[in-house]
Amino acid sequence: MIRPIFLALAFLPGTLSSQTPNGDEILKRVDENMFSRTRIVTSRMVIHGPREMRTVESKSWQRGTNESYTEFLAPARERGIKMLKLKDMLWEYSPSTDRIIMISGHLLRQSVMGSDLSYEDMMDDPHLPHLYAATVVRRDTAAGRECWVLDLTAKTEDIAYDHRRLWVDEARDVVLKENLYAKSGRLLKTVDVREVRRIQNRWMATSVLYKDVLKEGEGTEFYLDTITLDVPIPDYLLSKAALRR
Repeated sequence: MIRPIFLALAFLPGTLSSQTPNGDEILKRVDENMFSRTRIVTSRMVIHGPREMRTVESKSWQRGTNESYTEFLAPARERGIKMLKLKDMLWEYSPSTDRIIMISGHLLRQSVMGSDLSYEDMMDDPHLPHLYAATVVRRDTAAGRECWVLDLTAKTEDIAYDHRRLWVDEARDVVLKENLYAKSGRLLKTVDVREVRRIQNRWMATSVLYKDVLKEGEGTEFYLDTITLDVPIPDYLLSKAALRR
């Protein structure tokens, strides 16, 4: 991606100038770097709870932003649990009960597998420009990289986080740090990217620490083990029938 020449100019740390890019344009570039028609992902969550640490492994198939299917592979007590997202609907299948339940309402705020991520987090539309207006507030560093700091304000009422603050890598258009806030201004969660890799001509976060500041524990580490972009995904995987497959 060819980036505007003014991004190569030097600025004093923490200051803005007439050459500061527009916040919405930065957010658009982040979105373009992240978006793919499809993706197949294997990943791990290392959950640091108040009493124990555990690792949850899964594989996910995603088409666009409205269709995704996830199967949990380990540990044994979670193996075979499946989740399906179709537009604004979310279902979960449990092999121990052989039941499919719809996750909605207050259940969306509950933790997934005891992690620091909620079902609501999983339902989020990753296209942030659709949901937020962005303003550049300053320059800063995160993970040793020069960043634009963006304040994001929700465009609608029905949204998990009314306000976000993002640290966006100036050179790679990838988010390196994020704070998530309630409408009251209370900090709810923090996100810190620990590793970024170049994958199929995109910069992608492959190691991330999520922390729900309202919970005990040291947070949830997320590791992206493998990812394949823009490959066909069969229709049957993105249907309720697949949950009992």
